[in-house]
Amino acid sequence: MHKLQYIIKNNSFETTKILKSLNNAHRYLGELKGKCQVIPNQSILLNTLTLQESQDSSHVENIITTQDELFKYRLTQNDKNPAAKEVCRYNEALFFVFRQYKKNKLITLNIIIKAQQIINANTAGIRKQTGTILLNGATQEIVYTPPSPNEAQELFAELENFINDAIPTKLDAIIKMAIIHHQFESIHPFYDGNGRIGRIINVIYLVKEGLLDIPILYLSRYINHNKNDYYRLLQRVRKSNNWEEWILFMIKGVEKTAISTIEVVDRIRNLQQQYKHKIRNNHGKIYSQDLINNIFKHPYTKTKFLQQDLKVSRLTARNYLTQLTNGGLLTKHKLGREHYYVNSKLLDILTKTKNLKNDR
Repeated sequence: MHKLQYIIKNNSFETTKILKSLNNAHRYLGELKGKCQVIPNQSILLNTLTLQESQDSSHVENIITTQDELFKYRLTQNDKNPAAKEVCRYNEALFFVFRQYKKNKLITLNIIIKAQQIINANTAGIRKQTGTILLNGATQEIVYTPPSPNEAQELFAELENFINDAIPTKLDAIIKMAIIHHQFESIHPFYDGNGRIGRIINVIYLVKEGLLDIPILYLSRYINHNKNDYYRLLQRVRKSNNWEEWILFMIKGVEKTAISTIEVVDRIRNLQQQYKHKIRNNHGKIYSQDLINNIFKHPYTKTKFLQQDLKVSRLTARNYLTQLTNGGLLTKHKLGREHYYVNSKLLDILTKTKNLKNDR
């Protein structure tokens, strides 16, 4: 595979089609950024939407779990569901990269390697043995042979420089994100977790470029709904250097995902307002913004979560949850010896999202 400097020098990424397509993507990204800024507590979006991304990104790799399993795992940390555990490790890795970026304003190799280790729960790091190949799952035909470990390390270091602007370019940030993603997936630096790490880099890069404040635009659902096109276009760049189709595909993904996320954020905000009014009017003695935040930050909550967030006793937390359940705002369930409480209307918003199939 070619080095990035060669790719940038020898290709035109600002075709008429690409430039025209960028307008809508930037428009909706800007709208999404603005919507998130008026949410009273952005951790609500981070806690709920990042888990959706974790599920969808893992689904791309055929790690399948349900919303119910994920939220129950958060309640119990029970190792009996390895798929839910692995999805939650992805969520942990995403938050790790975001925190490290906020701290250092860089997306470094060390951060990316640590995130991969979190996902895979090992310390393997960058692959060291030759002979890695990517196969067609149906035919077992060799689709692509990534660069050797030594070459991969060199390309990976160059990619770090490109991500952090040490390699100057005037390219639009979304175009650059598409190039970064393709280069990362083609370097294939790890034995496992390359796709999931590549999708984390996508959203943190948009934060780095100031197009978002928090990492809540996730392309994994779009990739899931267009998986054949995703892999076909990845490979077409490798075989015939067709960058335009690939970049148009990724730009469309940003646009469609931003529109979908705007709708979700609006619905969450409207539901928050409804709950706020109902609790104020019907349960005024227990009303607080912290209480609202808790039952939206944790679609599945429990007494312990409320105790921690509101700094109240176990008895008081249980009383609050009982009042909200009796008022029809939460539903009570039992898991083992413990009860948990579901914000069913919020869960409905999170699970019923629109199809992101690319229009032809």
